[in-house]
Amino acid sequence: MDKIEELLTRGVQNIIPSKEKLRELLASGKKLNVYLGIDPTATHIHIGNAVPLRKLQAFAELGHNVTFLIGDFTALIGDTSDKDAERPVLTSEQIQKNFETYKSQAEKILDFKKVKVHFNSEWLKNLSFADIIKLTQHFSAGDFVGRELIKKRLVEGKKVGLHELFYPVMQGYDSWFLDTDIQLGGTDQTFNMQAGRVLQKDLRGKESFIIANRFLEGTDGRKMSKSWGNAIWLTDEPNDMFGKVMSLKDELIISYFTLTTDLPMEHINIIKKRLASGENPMHIKKELAHQIVLELHNTEAANAARKEFELRFQKGDLSQVDLPLITAAGTVSETLTQAGLAESRSEAKRLINQRAVKWNNQLLTSDTLPSDRKSGDIIKAGRKAARLQ
Repeated sequence: MDKIEELLTRGVQNIIPSKEKLRELLASGKKLNVYLGIDPTATHIHIGNAVPLRKLQAFAELGHNVTFLIGDFTALIGDTSDKDAERPVLTSEQIQKNFETYKSQAEKILDFKKVKVHFNSEWLKNLSFADIIKLTQHFSAGDFVGRELIKKRLVEGKKVGLHELFYPVMQGYDSWFLDTDIQLGGTDQTFNMQAGRVLQKDLRGKESFIIANRFLEGTDGRKMSKSWGNAIWLTDEPNDMFGKVMSLKDELIISYFTLTTDLPMEHINIIKKRLASGENPMHIKKELAHQIVLELHNTEAANAARKEFELRFQKGDLSQVDLPLITAAGTVSETLTQAGLAESRSEAKRLINQRAVKWNNQLLTSDTLPSDRKSGDIIKAGRKAARLQ
């Protein structure tokens, strides 16, 4: 697969106006202006957010002019493209605090020697009210309220803030100001990215393109989301990251190799054939988890995370694993709760009844602690474990 074909297919859901036209432009050798915008509405980036970051880096590697745009001004409104309610308004201080961690996280994916960073407040805050009125004349309010989630909110009698109509206009202006050839984003951003195409065409007479990336499923199979608690974060510790990947459904293995690693597609196609031939998915999933931790941390961390996972969950040998230290309470359920191995005593008792609690690898069937317990003993509840101090 050549580099242009990979740009246009790997992790790509849709290209507007067409893949063929964009291929022709890329083949011309012209250096294109490419940008990806991200609003700092939270403090962390998950590996689903990193899918378009990888695409941005791929364009940078080919020598195009790429921009990582921080939407510090648009975040004052907040995009509701994938939300069923109005976003809470953030203060400038909250936005700045959220941004502080963004660049250090994005550096795991982006080489900032090849990528420019801009804040859209650099130009949006300078617009006069007359400028904004002129920009809005290029758009229809009907198009905005016709969007599925907006229409749903209106039907349900929920508030749709007038300020929300300005979000696509502002994002469109970002694209125009940067004289964008290609905008990158998720499919839920298509409407907003179309606003950039409108302004480029109306104000410059220029055709521009949208590459809408596929969504990455989260650990529960739904779209990975900050609000659904199903995310693998770029800031996750290696052991946590490895364990989360290992909890994925087998059918997501190839999708994760494709969207969250830099392995060549030729290599991924070989993995696909191995799965189709009946090879144990557990073996391949460990390769996936190792590759993700390697790329987001380092080889040493990936090797250690794999070793701990195998000791903890496959061989059941926790003697060499660095476990949290706890003290015994009056009962097993009290001990589990105080140690954080169960959220409540009722959950702890449920684990006991489900035969999911072991003391030194011996099954506990009652709420009574072993009488011969000693320092160094290991208590395990489900997939969590701790060591008696």
